[in-house]
Amino acid sequence: MAQEIAMLHDISKCTACRACMVACKQWKNLPSDPTPFVGEFQSHSDLSPTTYNLIKMKETYENGQFRWDFLKFQCMHCGDPACAKACPEDALTKLDNGVVSFDYDKCVGCGYCATNCPFGVPKIDKTTNKSTKCDLCEDRIANGMVPSCAQTCTADAILYGTREEMTAIAEKRLEALKKDYPNAQLYGVDQSNGVGGTTMMYVLTDRPSTFGLPENPKVPTSLAIWKDVVQPAGKMMLGATTMAVVGSIITHAMKKEKGGVEGGEDHEQ
Repeated sequence: MAQEIAMLHDISKCTACRACMVACKQWKNLPSDPTPFVGEFQSHSDLSPTTYNLIKMKETYENGQFRWDFLKFQCMHCGDPACAKACPEDALTKLDNGVVSFDYDKCVGCGYCATNCPFGVPKIDKTTNKSTKCDLCEDRIANGMVPSCAQTCTADAILYGTREEMTAIAEKRLEALKKDYPNAQLYGVDQSNGVGGTTMMYVLTDRPSTFGLPENPKVPTSLAIWKDVVQPAGKMMLGATTMAVVGSIITHAMKKEKGGVEGGEDHEQ
């Protein structure tokens, strides 16, 4: 079994230089994604089919002091990924090393991954009818290289290594942060949470919801019915048309359930 890896973002050290966003675009050969200026410094309101990595910017004013917090937002690479469970074509796969891999050729653009992700990460490219998301530079990892975003960061805010190493660093940094930020906490480190922990981990200065992250992310329970009952039955007996109808019914149920999860729909600052 491959050694489990992880990426860590310490928002207390991030300077929002956005070099990680540029590095991602360059390595993935992604086109520019122009957005209108709406009076904010954040470059994009959300991820898009051509933006896999985004620095979210949060303004905070309390006790007479102003501060910026910057959060690197991308695919979380969940331990128990809802996107992979929802995908009817096995285009998304959880690898032993922690990466949620994406097979572009298998994707049919059904959108079930986007519907069920508790973080709202996958986006459907309308020009190609394919899903898109960060794959943690799995091609670089396979060749012993560091993901492009982590390689580029000069502020020591983005770190990459084994999960054990990243967890130890995260805990040490949290201890130091607690002196100035009483609500500081780790995110994604606990592998017993509703998504089995995440390979993309954080050191936060405040509650997750402060930065647009769901407090208690979880995999929709209706996905168990979809993955274990509807998909196999549809492929074996019902045919493509009936499968699509049944799938739409299940998807509607998934959306209703997801809407009831705390923080599950709110990914904006």
